Amino acid sequence: MDNFSATASPLPDDLVKLAALIDQAATARQGNTVALLALLRLLEDRHRDVCDTFFRDALPDNRHNLYSLLRDIELNGGWPYIQRMKLRSLLAQMDEAEWGTFSDQTNSPTVD
Repeated sequence: MDNFSATASPLPDDLVKLAALIDQAATARQGNTVALLALLRLLEDRHRDVCDTFFRDALPDNRHNLYSLLRDIELNGGWPYIQRMKLRSLLAQMDEAEWGTFSDQTNSPTVD
């Protein structure tokens, strides 16, 4: 699962270890949607916290440093982003027959 190391600059050892721990946590939860969702929520929370605190405080304060940051972003894979799964993608995973049954139940008129 080490997708980013081939495209990005070499990572420090602590981040390589962190990536391995995340992979291990995901592998241990393989097939367990609720547990994987909890992992994704944790990663999103950590991402948001790092962005809103440490990263924001470390942003460049002059044009030269801003240029260096933008150049690094361009060369090493762009801006980090944690994408949320779209509802359509989730629904596409469902079996059509299963979805049709659910759809029929929710759209059928109510009899009082």
